[in-house]
Amino acid sequence: MAPKTFAHLFLLLSSLLSVGTLRIVHGDKTWCVAKPSSTDTMLLNNIQYACSQVDCKILQKGGACYSPDSLINHASIAMNIYYQCKGRNTWNCNFGSTGLITITDPSYGGCQYM
Repeated sequence: MAPKTFAHLFLLLSSLLSVGTLRIVHGDKTWCVAKPSSTDTMLLNNIQYACSQVDCKILQKGGACYSPDSLINHASIAMNIYYQCKGRNTWNCNFGSTGLITITDPSYGGCQYM
């Protein structure tokens, strides 16, 4: 296995196992998303907290990231905006252990994660 491939595999596994291990990986961008196992209550709390601290206008009806209109989608976007605005520190993606740092860009369609 090529050293670069091994390094990327290691970093991917690390990001899946622990939020506390990644910040900036060799200059690569990282994003914060909601864990799929999060409850609706947790996701709603994450949206409310993040959007009380940062601008979440892209989540409003008609905004670039409104669709799909689901809690997991909106929470992931709000959590990522917070994470990016607060310095991309691992603790800025904790959200009561409901956040997950990823090295894969979660952007879709017209919704670009910052």
